[in-house]
Amino acid sequence: MDKLDDFVNNLQEQIFDEARAAYGEKGFNRWRNPCYNTKMEGHDAHARVTGKCGDTMEIYLKFENHRVKNASYFTDGCASSSICGSFASELTIGKDPDELTEITGETVIKMIGRFPKEDRHCAFLAAETVQEALSNYMSGRKEAK
Repeated sequence: MDKLDDFVNNLQEQIFDEARAAYGEKGFNRWRNPCYNTKMEGHDAHARVTGKCGDTMEIYLKFENHRVKNASYFTDGCASSSICGSFASELTIGKDPDELTEITGETVIKMIGRFPKEDRHCAFLAAETVQEALSNYMSGRKEAK
């Protein structure tokens, strides 16, 4: 069993090293310990958007005094989608609707720090979902499918 354990441990370290190289330490840590990853109950706004890649992103927003008090995301997508959903959710907290309009895919990527070019579409999917949730909030709709 020692050889198998060594193989598995070495493989895991290789995967982690590759993820760190792709996402940077900040993105890697968020992949390993996702924040805001839940389907929020009692939200004031929600949106679900499916990207061209087939990943679906959901964003939930809870407002207090016209500012985001709490946010969360859920995705059926890859690690890149999860990282972007997590950072996009974090970006919304404390912001009013005008400030939320400034969240773009580039904003999400900048917050992460390093991100694979081939996965940048995940950041734009997360930002688009934030904007759709904001649109639903502003129009008085709680849900969007």
